[in-house]
Amino acid sequence: MEKFIEKTRLTLVFFLLIVVVLDAQVFIRANQIGYLPNDSKTAVILSKTELEGREFVVKNLNGKISDRGLIKSSRGEYGKFNFSYKIDFSTIRQNDTFYIQVADYKSTKFQIADNLFNNVVDSLITFYRVQRCGYTSPIGHDICHIADATSIIENGIEINKRIDLTGGWHDAGDYTKFLNTTAFTTYLMLFAYEFDPIKFGFDNNNNNVPDILEEAKIGLDWLIRASYNSKFVTQVQNEEDQNVGWRMPEDDPLQFNRPAFIGIGKNLIGIYVATLSLAHRIWKETLRYDQFADKCLTLAENYYSIRHNVKDVANEGTGAYVDKSYEGKMALGAIELYLSTNRNSLLNDAKTYADSAKSDFWWSWGDMNALAHYKLSFFDKKYVNYLKNNLEHFLETSSISPFEMGVEVSWGSNNALLGIVLQNILYEKVSNDRSFNALAIIQRDFILGRNPWGVVFISRFGETYTKNFHHQIAHFNGGQLTGALSAGPIPRKLLGEYSIKFEKLDRFSEFQSEEIVYIDDRMDYISNEPTISSNATALFVFGFFSKR
Repeated sequence: MEKFIEKTRLTLVFFLLIVVVLDAQVFIRANQIGYLPNDSKTAVILSKTELEGREFVVKNLNGKISDRGLIKSSRGEYGKFNFSYKIDFSTIRQNDTFYIQVADYKSTKFQIADNLFNNVVDSLITFYRVQRCGYTSPIGHDICHIADATSIIENGIEINKRIDLTGGWHDAGDYTKFLNTTAFTTYLMLFAYEFDPIKFGFDNNNNNVPDILEEAKIGLDWLIRASYNSKFVTQVQNEEDQNVGWRMPEDDPLQFNRPAFIGIGKNLIGIYVATLSLAHRIWKETLRYDQFADKCLTLAENYYSIRHNVKDVANEGTGAYVDKSYEGKMALGAIELYLSTNRNSLLNDAKTYADSAKSDFWWSWGDMNALAHYKLSFFDKKYVNYLKNNLEHFLETSSISPFEMGVEVSWGSNNALLGIVLQNILYEKVSNDRSFNALAIIQRDFILGRNPWGVVFISRFGETYTKNFHHQIAHFNGGQLTGALSAGPIPRKLLGEYSIKFEKLDRFSEFQSEEIVYIDDRMDYISNEPTISSNATALFVFGFFSKR
């Protein structure tokens, strides 16, 4: 009898050990915020042991099973995990809070509901109020950099002359300001409002101006100031900003040493003309502010008229945000100016530039040809094919990764992934083709926790989120920054090219791979810095999925 009891005890201990080992080796990665009722709904399971044929269940918080299924074959190895599995629970459409369970392991909770992303949008736009510079009513810090710019650098020569370049937004975690990214960001805000005035017309501060247009005006005012003698101020401040150390903007020891760089190129003319032309129509037709609208259009026309007299790509400044080409931005400038003036020659110009630009198979402040192709597709359906080419490329790339990332990671991966979603939104509108929707949802969900690290890359959303942004103001706020989106995963090889001295142990070390890494450390300016341009992409994407 004693032998039987001992054998039974050992069997039970062995069984419990199996459960514990399984529990320690299985991680379920799902969108931590949740899914809209009609979304495709998937998650990824990482495991060191084989799970094929095992059951997964999706339960609500009362323990009621809403869906169940068998885990299919592994999609391959990832990092230290021998197996990765994709599960699908798209049949669940009822509004509730759920979790996924495999054996005794549970995922983080997530919701299915219609209005999940409203708070995300509000947070993303609040980020820009923190980024505000000068006398623009910033939050999170005091008025700052009131002497911009203290000198001018033109053709490499510093001129002791001050011009008014106060205002605008700090570009990222530092205190520099750039025309290229300010114009891109402002354009996307205006584009979002034009795309859907209902979803993007929210007025949370009740001043009868949509919040997104109120924020875009911060960018527009600075862009207008950046016009200088038929050239542009391409940048305010230089590398010295990186060498001063952590400080609040109002305490910046360089506040009276902030030079402005002068330059011009077709690339900058393109995005500048596009932004001011679109602003002209919105301020003319929606806000009924004719004087400001006319000022925007005059500047747009003046700069477009000199496009043949400048070099192709502006490279003045510190070498940051230099475009590879100009055709996509010039195409966008030409089509927006055409929509504001109805001059047929501009439409022809736009087509010529857009055909030269072709598909760019990426998305960033410098890879935005899809916007021009989208606008032109209303005049010639052939431009839809450029959007489709991009999406087909992203779909093919997604088949390589267990997490179905549509791009190979690089600096700014999160922006590029959200750019896939943005391009699909545009493509579906002009084609009524929904065949890339599942791809787009997976890219969105990657940002929200369906990734190797199980982290939401937007501050303070989900159970596990980025906590140590590389950002000056975040440093004085425990690493947090309302609405900030981190830059996202990068190739391990790229990280190795920089001598970054991390402050903390890597809390995601178990989930790094030989190919890609994400480091949540305030010293990591490659994978953990937020930027105004990335947040602009996120603002459009999550605004589209919001419900107002």
